[in-house]
Amino acid sequence: MRYNYFILILLLFLSCNKQSRGPSDTTKAQTDDIRTLIDASRDSAHLDIVQRTQFLVRAKMELSEVANDTLRLDHLSRISLGYKRLGDSLGFRKMNAEVLQLASKGKLYKAEGESYWDMAAFQKSYGVMDSAYFYYQKAYNSFLQLPTDSTSQSLRGRILFNMGSIEDFFNDYLGAEKSVTEALRIYDDLEDEYRAYLCNNLLGVISNNMDDTEMALNYYQKAGEGIKKLDVADKKDLIRQNKNNIAHTLLNRNEYEKAERAYRKLLGNNLKENDEELYPTALVSLAYAIFKGKKDYGEASAHLLNALEAFEQLEFSEDQARAKQFYAEVLVAKGDTLNAKIQAEEGLELAKASSNNFHHLEILRLLTHIDSENAVAYSDTYYQLNEQIKEEERTTRDKFARIRLETDQVIQRNEALSRDKLIWALIAIAVFLASVAIFVILAQRASNNKLKFQQKQQEANQEIYNLMLSQQGKFEEGKKLEKKRISEELHDSVLGDLLSIRMFMGVLNNDNNEEAVSKRADMIEKLREVEEEIRTISHELSNASYEKFYNFIVSLEELIGTISSSSGIKCSFTFDDHVEWDALDGDIKINTYRIVQESLKNSVKHAQCKQATISFTLEDGLLTLTIQDDGVGFEVNKGRNGIGLRNLTSRAEKINGSLQVESQKGEGTTITVQIPAKYVRPKQFSNIGEQKQTLNA
Repeated sequence: MRYNYFILILLLFLSCNKQSRGPSDTTKAQTDDIRTLIDASRDSAHLDIVQRTQFLVRAKMELSEVANDTLRLDHLSRISLGYKRLGDSLGFRKMNAEVLQLASKGKLYKAEGESYWDMAAFQKSYGVMDSAYFYYQKAYNSFLQLPTDSTSQSLRGRILFNMGSIEDFFNDYLGAEKSVTEALRIYDDLEDEYRAYLCNNLLGVISNNMDDTEMALNYYQKAGEGIKKLDVADKKDLIRQNKNNIAHTLLNRNEYEKAERAYRKLLGNNLKENDEELYPTALVSLAYAIFKGKKDYGEASAHLLNALEAFEQLEFSEDQARAKQFYAEVLVAKGDTLNAKIQAEEGLELAKASSNNFHHLEILRLLTHIDSENAVAYSDTYYQLNEQIKEEERTTRDKFARIRLETDQVIQRNEALSRDKLIWALIAIAVFLASVAIFVILAQRASNNKLKFQQKQQEANQEIYNLMLSQQGKFEEGKKLEKKRISEELHDSVLGDLLSIRMFMGVLNNDNNEEAVSKRADMIEKLREVEEEIRTISHELSNASYEKFYNFIVSLEELIGTISSSSGIKCSFTFDDHVEWDALDGDIKINTYRIVQESLKNSVKHAQCKQATISFTLEDGLLTLTIQDDGVGFEVNKGRNGIGLRNLTSRAEKINGSLQVESQKGEGTTITVQIPAKYVRPKQFSNIGEQKQTLNA
């Protein structure tokens, strides 16, 4: 009665929830209601099957109000699984069919494949392996329609693994090996360590069944390496199972001593307490290894009796028939044929009960040797069962082959569609490229016509420009003549007069009147500055100085000597004497001259230095001018550079050179200018001689 109250309360809650919904959250609320009903069916273990089924029926009714096909599909799938959990095969099949219909209609291949997968698992749970294989194949075909990514690859791998296990069950070992190997390749690519372990383990089983024990050992060892990388709760169980598989393979290889050591090691790790199901199985195998290896019938019998006792506590196990068979073989070896016959017959009944055809055939073969009275009957039964098994295996393998053929056809159709898509894509690309080519050709023609017009226009402009240049040349020639005349006048007339005045005033300076001496000294200094400035203007106006700057080194020496004598700073100048300095380009000579002049002026005004050195060298076609003083220095990167440094940089850039200033407070200043050498008459020098010091002022 209280169960009915529970259902009533749940339905009332859902009804009130529905009435309180707003239009905006209707879909979410419907989804929550359906999930609540499905979860109630799954979790209400205190209710009977009929009452739990009512929740699923109610969920199906609520689903009719959901308009979204994707949500409907998801809920239908959950409802179908709910029926499966309840063991309601009819309800499960009905819901599963609706899921398939909706998924196929919407071409929702993932949902379609999962629905086939659910049906395959349902068939497998009831032992209908061939139908399970059929639905697994359907699921695989659906997953093949999905775009290739990690999710679709994982789904395909899981289906292939399940198909391989069924193929192994029906002794279709080649098909099983192919399916599981493909699944292993997928999981290796996805770095799915756990499923890769499962594949390696199953491939070991398949190889053992194919009597390829060497390959089986290889797969089991790979599985063991994979277990080490896993972080799962049942890791110890997996390790024990892997060790048992390796030991069993050694036993199949008739390597009895190795198998005995492996089983003793396995059993020595408290196997009885840790895994009560594996313990008797391993004990039986150890007994058989001892029986076949050391021929110690007593120890083998003791282990087998302990194993049979452990099996009795487990109530039932397929390996009980194997234990009975081995015990019968030991008894025959000990000469106790009567008890051996009893054990073999009990084992035969256990094999029949467990539907274990392998043990069934092995015990029948044993009975034909130890029960002479019924040997013919056992032999006939063995032959009939063996033929029946072979026929079933052939039929199943043919069925699997047909299913695989259908899959191959699906794959071929998909490949054909892909090829068609590729061909059409290539045709579209070709048409596009042809259109682009035509457009480019037409555009190029128009561009060429435009270029021809521009070229003719440029030729006309060039003629006009040449005429302008001719006029400009004549104008410049007149300017140069005038500059030369002014230069000569300044140098020969004005400078001479100023020099005479300075010398005359120097004589007058002998007057001992302190004020007169001071004034005359100031006038003499101003006259000297005027003289220096006029000399500079004279040099700049001189066309010969700008164009060629003959006696370049001599000019530098004079400049340095003048500054040294007037400032009291000791200056030294070094240069390479194998360089044809006068052949340098005029721009290089005049700008380097100005750089030296400006740098030494800065040293005189700001550096408070006692000594300055100037060097000029040529190496690998690169002129290097270095000007260094021992003055107070300054912070190069602090603040903005003065106009003097900016002028130096500007002059270096005019002749494609680079200027670098190195200075720190209290450590002097070094200015380095590097200039590509350029000559009016290029000349190669094979050797650069030693530097010659020409001036030590």
